[in-house]
Order: sequence, then structure tokens, then C-alpha cells
Amino acid sequence: MPAPISVVLIEDNRLLRDAIAQLLASQPDVALVGAAASGEAALRASDARHAQVVLVDLGLKDDDSVRLVRDLKRTAPDMRVIAMDLFPVHEDVVELVKAGVSGFILKDATPADFVNTIRAVAAGSHVLPPPLTAREAAGRGTRAMIAAVRLTQRERQVIDLIGEGLSNKEIALRLHIATHTVKSHVHNILEKLALHTRLQIAAYARAEGAD
Repeated sequence: MPAPISVVLIEDNRLLRDAIAQLLASQPDVALVGAAASGEAALRASDARHAQVVLVDLGLKDDDSVRLVRDLKRTAPDMRVIAMDLFPVHEDVVELVKAGVSGFILKDATPADFVNTIRAVAAGSHVLPPPLTAREAAGRGTRAMIAAVRLTQRERQVIDLIGEGLSNKEIALRLHIATHTVKSHVHNILEKLALHTRLQIAAYARAEGAD
């Protein structure tokens, strides 16, 4: 059986910190190995340097979120950082992704979504805030958002063709690849952009073309 995902939590609200700790303790595949009230305290602890995933509250009173993420990534480049907030604005998301954030958890997320985001990020996915992607997909800066998520060239091609209204079979013929390979690319795109349908991918493609 694989080892549980090691998680460090940085949250200055004690009640919320304890609640998240209880939630993670109930998951057999997740292990909370450290919890701190500040970025400085977390950086001093050896647990943070060896954790697979670090949860960072964007509302920390005494820390600059972008600087903290950069410090965490500089300390342990392979760690995956997840930012937690009520509703981060588009520009903050872009800056945080550039700084090294791999995922976002909204504080009104369900317990299942909370834990699933940790699992997805630990497995290598990039998870953007679903409400943000849905509401701002047609807004300015979409190209910067997509670029920050590190889509592959082939995934970008698939996005463009979905935007043109092509089916998986038609995309496969256009790109000279198998249909099941297209399905795999679509699955990866949905995961990376935290989208749920091909229509949302098409909206991304149209917004990117309008930027």
C-alpha cells in the first residue's frame, strides 16, 4: 500500500487549523505531518521541507503570500503548494501560479473537494479555482492563466480544435493521433484547468483567441 500523502498546513486561524487537521486525520491516504500559524514557523520546521504538499492560507496576517510561496519552493523545489482562500482574484491567481502554486482550495469547498484537490496536486495536476475559471474564462488575461498552468503544446492544439467545434474523432484525424489519445488529452486539460465540460474548454479557446 502506498505511503500517505504528507501534508503541512500553514493557517493562522486556530479553529480553522484544527478543523482542517481533523478532516485530514480522517483520510487514510493523507497524513498531516506539521501545522504552523505562520510561514516563518513553517520554514523553520523540517517537516515543511520534506512534505509532499503544503497548504497555505492566503489570508495570513504577517506574510506576503507570493513571497512565502517563493520561499517554500526555494527551500524544497519538489514540494507542491496549494493556496487556500475565500475567492482569489484573477491577477493573484496568475502571480501565485508563477510563484509556484500548483493548486487552489476555496474555503467554502466541500470536504470531498478539499481532499480531492490535495490528491490531484500530489499526483502532479494543477488545479485552479473552479468558480474563477468559470466566471473569468471570457475575461482578459486568459492566455496568461493558461500559460501559467503549463499546458503542453499538444494540449493547446486540442483546446484550439475544441474551440473550433471539432469532435474527438475529428481532432484525432486532424492531428494524426488515436481517438483514445485525444480523450486522454481532454481529460488532462479538464484536470489542469479545473473545468468540467468540453463547452468550458471551448470558452477558454474563444477567450484566448480574443486576448
